[in-house]
Amino acid sequence: MMFFTIIISFLYFVAIALLIYGFTKIKNYDSIGLKPKTKFTIIVPFRNEAKNLPFLLDSFSRLNYPNDLFEVLLVDDESDDKFSLQTSKLKIQIINNNRVSNSPKKDAITTAIPLVKTDWIITTDADCTVPKNWLLTLDNYIQTHNVTMIAGAVTYDCNTTFLHQFQQLDMASLQGATIGSFGIGRGFMCNGANLAYTKSLFTALNGFDGNDKIASGDDVFLLQKAINRAPNEVHYLKSKNTIVTTQPLNNWTALFHQRVRWASKTASYQSDFGKILALIVFAGNVCWIIMFIFLLITNINKHIILLLILLKIIIDSVLILQSNHFLNSRKTSYLLLSNILYPFFSVSVALYSLFGKYEWKGRQFTK
Repeated sequence: MMFFTIIISFLYFVAIALLIYGFTKIKNYDSIGLKPKTKFTIIVPFRNEAKNLPFLLDSFSRLNYPNDLFEVLLVDDESDDKFSLQTSKLKIQIINNNRVSNSPKKDAITTAIPLVKTDWIITTDADCTVPKNWLLTLDNYIQTHNVTMIAGAVTYDCNTTFLHQFQQLDMASLQGATIGSFGIGRGFMCNGANLAYTKSLFTALNGFDGNDKIASGDDVFLLQKAINRAPNEVHYLKSKNTIVTTQPLNNWTALFHQRVRWASKTASYQSDFGKILALIVFAGNVCWIIMFIFLLITNINKHIILLLILLKIIIDSVLILQSNHFLNSRKTSYLLLSNILYPFFSVSVALYSLFGKYEWKGRQFTK
């Protein structure tokens, strides 16, 4: 048992160390010096977001980018609270979602695609806000790189409660893994709240064909298809100018169901690296739980177990702090407590995602 635990721990340390190294390989890009020329269509699927949409649209209105170079398509997925547009200088259109699959969000993007007249599409979420140089930095990057898809960062607007800080640290670990995987040439994950791609790429990939029965994954599956088709044209844009801010959840049940939704797509990854990494992380967290329990109830190999527990906390903290420093200038809170509780939370989410249903936006979904 101890030999098996040491092997799993070693594989876990190597995997996280590779992600930490990969994170440093992706250099910051904050250039905004070129004259803007790229035309964008921003697609925002939404359901029951009448309270949040005004904040998102206000952040669009503050963009440091010519209004005639971007437009907004809001896709209403059968909202109970109807959102009405106010007078705006922006080109904004609301359309109704055409549901044809098990995935409302994929359907929303597919519904919007025929109305897109620009070369580039960006997806984001209704509960987000964007920084003023978001489009300008994307435009500058597109002008200076041969790309057809660009993944970007997402962070939370958190208060100081443990629930919010736990989510921020979890997001930091996910973003760290995302950036790190791109840094070692094994990108497999992104966030649909900040994802840009060309319309021609979406068409060439046949959109979400092949994974439209899975409720989640409008971002990850499209990314993995794009990487399989043209890996050199899919980049991660590591820029503080393009970090999209979203809202954390305010109760543990909603957070659990959200993470179950995210985890439910893992088994369907096209990326072998993504599957292997997910398996190593899951096994590492299971071993950590077993070691933690053994530490409390037995004296056998206590020093070795304590060392392995501490090493995992240290290497996880390096990745989280490295990523959180990029995402968030605020002080990190509850890092140690989050590191102790996270394996229990993560393993519960992973196991539940294999067998259970989850609720999102007032609907129930299965795998």
